[in-house]
Amino acid sequence: MMNRKKFIGNTLALIGVAALPSVLFAAPKQRYNVAVIDLMILKRQKLSAFDLAKEIGADGLEVDMGGLGNRITFDSKLGDPAQRKAFLDKAKETGITICSLAMTGFYAQSFATRPTYQQMVKDCLDTCQKMGVKVAFLPLGVTCDLVKYPELRPAIVERLRVVGEMAKKAGVVIGIETALDAKGDVGLLKEVGSKHIQIYFNFSNPLKEGRDLIQELTILGKKRICQIHCTDEDGVWLENNKRLNMPLVKQTLDRMGWRGWLVIERSRDANLPPRAVKENFGANTRYVKQVFQCE
Repeated sequence: MMNRKKFIGNTLALIGVAALPSVLFAAPKQRYNVAVIDLMILKRQKLSAFDLAKEIGADGLEVDMGGLGNRITFDSKLGDPAQRKAFLDKAKETGITICSLAMTGFYAQSFATRPTYQQMVKDCLDTCQKMGVKVAFLPLGVTCDLVKYPELRPAIVERLRVVGEMAKKAGVVIGIETALDAKGDVGLLKEVGSKHIQIYFNFSNPLKEGRDLIQELTILGKKRICQIHCTDEDGVWLENNKRLNMPLVKQTLDRMGWRGWLVIERSRDANLPPRAVKENFGANTRYVKQVFQCE
């Protein structure tokens, strides 16, 4: 079974306007909303991702900022006003909300050492502002694993403080994903000291490390979690996942008072072809909605 970071890296290789009021693209008025990721449904920065997300049954879409590699910044269409307008028009036409912009290039590239990190994050935040998006996803990927490379912590904290100030000015929250446990994330956030740097929680991280998912959520609390990747590693659909008790997760989030976007990233059935996007994401979206939007 391929691990998540390797899968995302392979997927990245495979896929080789005036600002509008954010209220126009506000989340539907319900406690939990369900989204998919354009990159993971093999539609990275393609307008057709909105139609596919709608067909899948999602409420929203996480849009990737594009490839990074050795470039100064992301290879993004969204720097072009005409392209941004096309995306916003498509979102309005389909009723699919852009719930977040993702800087997945940092899964493989080092946030701690890239000399142009401020330009990269600025481009994402500027795009968020112009598209009315309130959350940006920043993974501290393979090269910034604070469990394996604790010596990088001072540099990462310093840089997160810088981009935290940038996010504050932009009116955006940057959601980070780390290799730390919940207590470690709480400590990191306290060290950074910015309300605009929060955790983009992923169910698969504690599960694959054998940690208690419910306890992790409880330790973090509602104010430290900006969005959730509602997913596990590939193998089975969410409804067939024996180590992920989704009804209990909902009870926990209800008790915490958390509300927001549940973004489905993976949890594909290993018996289906890799490109069976509608089958995999359709099944997972239906199940998550059944659990979280049943009221």
